[in-house]
Amino acid sequence: MKQIFVDTNARIALNSKRDQLHDQAVKVNKDLLQAGQRYVTTNFVLDEAYTGLLTKVGHFAAVDFGEKIRSSRTVQIVHIAEDLEDEAWKLFKQHSDKELSFTDCTSFVVMLRMKLTEAFTNDHHFEQMGFVVLLKV
Repeated sequence: MKQIFVDTNARIALNSKRDQLHDQAVKVNKDLLQAGQRYVTTNFVLDEAYTGLLTKVGHFAAVDFGEKIRSSRTVQIVHIAEDLEDEAWKLFKQHSDKELSFTDCTSFVVMLRMKLTEAFTNDHHFEQMGFVVLLKV
């Protein structure tokens, strides 16, 4: 079964009706789930998503999202351990030209290790690193 990496902005768009990408994210999500796709994300991405939802939508929305994601059977959460963090740090240092966030670097390392090619995001940094972005603006 194919797996797709899910980034922060897709999570926020799915859970915030005020987000400019909300309708598109809902459609992409529906299509992916109907096709039987499974999702991969990281605890670093979830940290960003909880904080983003707290700021943009409120505490209830952040907690509701967290409860759903933690009990989901379609999402694998990869915890960034020291070895992944060290690899991400090397990547972060290497790419001063791209302004990559450290969380993005951890995501890229996970995607490379798991041989994932597609990301549910609109973050152009994923494209810069050679991944397919599924949430186009």
